[in-house]
Amino acid sequence: MATILEMAAEIVAAHASTTNMTKEELVSELADVYKALNGLEKGEEISQPDEEQGPAVSRKKAFGKDKIFCMICGKGMKTLSRHLKTSHQMTASEYRKQFDIPRSQSLASRSYSETRRQMAIDRGLGEKLAKARAARGRGRSKKKA
Repeated sequence: MATILEMAAEIVAAHASTTNMTKEELVSELADVYKALNGLEKGEEISQPDEEQGPAVSRKKAFGKDKIFCMICGKGMKTLSRHLKTSHQMTASEYRKQFDIPRSQSLASRSYSETRRQMAIDRGLGEKLAKARAARGRGRSKKKA
């Protein structure tokens, strides 16, 4: 039978294979999982962090230039949508409602959004979209006539 440390390492490795994590996050998660498994083996009750107790990070600190921090668990990443679905089983709209975040506020870091915007400009996606819309509009007007 595998030791608790081996089981914790396997769990964290599985999570790390689908999520980008820093060394500090890996070590922290390994310690948390090990502590939880060890507690379970001893028959202790594992307490879940209360999501209603308030944000782990203030709204002002949550929306940074290079990272956006989850207000539930405090983890930093480029975008929140996938993290919310996988880690907290919640949609972006539920998250916005829970923390009173306006729809105008992006759930992606500013640097990530700027990079994606520049990539779209470089590829001429806006021009292609305008041409497609114009072509589609001409097709509709011919059908009406």
